[in-house]
Amino acid sequence: MTRQAEFRGALLDAAAPRPAGLVDGQGRPAGRRYDVYRNNIATSLGEALATGFPAVAKLLGAENFKALAALYLRAAPPDSPRMMLYGAGFGDFLEGIAQLRKYPYLGDVARLEYALRESYHAGDAAALPATALAIAPEALLAARLGLAPSVRLIRSRHPVVSIWAWNMAGGAKPAGGAEDALILRAEFAPVPQVLAPGGHEFLSALRRGETLGTAYDAALARAAEFDLSPLLACLLAGNALTEWKEESP
Repeated sequence: MTRQAEFRGALLDAAAPRPAGLVDGQGRPAGRRYDVYRNNIATSLGEALATGFPAVAKLLGAENFKALAALYLRAAPPDSPRMMLYGAGFGDFLEGIAQLRKYPYLGDVARLEYALRESYHAGDAAALPATALAIAPEALLAARLGLAPSVRLIRSRHPVVSIWAWNMAGGAKPAGGAEDALILRAEFAPVPQVLAPGGHEFLSALRRGETLGTAYDAALARAAEFDLSPLLACLLAGNALTEWKEESP
């Protein structure tokens, strides 16, 4: 192990011994300074994780979350100075903790919270006005519509939006069942909402560049009762539809 790897590894593990031979700029022993630095890093990253995943922190409780944050720091230390990116794999990490398997929804709640953060920081795009869809049905079904960079989709086997809302927005207690989540950012604050059956298939098809007609067929194949009108109205209100631009090869 190199000196640099030893120094970094001990920073991420409070139980690890100090690297030998630490001195300050004047050659004096710097072990105690290292301990302070190590503690500050762990505290700062733990606080960043709690800020980024408030619903998960509330569900687990402060002490449990603090312990998990210390484990996550060692398992997945930051690889970017931008703290907005910290925690990308936190959902997978939670699902790998044996003691949390009786709470199988935690991973998806974490993914929802990270998607909200991604949506908040996503770039802007010019939204289509409602009049853009006021065309003949044949032309509308042949159209390709883009989704704003801030749009996010989460597929879950759990009532992930209801769990988040119950903890963060004073929503009703979750009743159970799967929920697909749609995140829109009409202005500044992203908002998660539950997609009706077929909505995830419809939006995924649009994202792949399929025509609106093909996307509608994909939704109907999933749910015969799928109603396109409410979803289009929701997307327009959320400034989520943009002009389709084919990506360069």
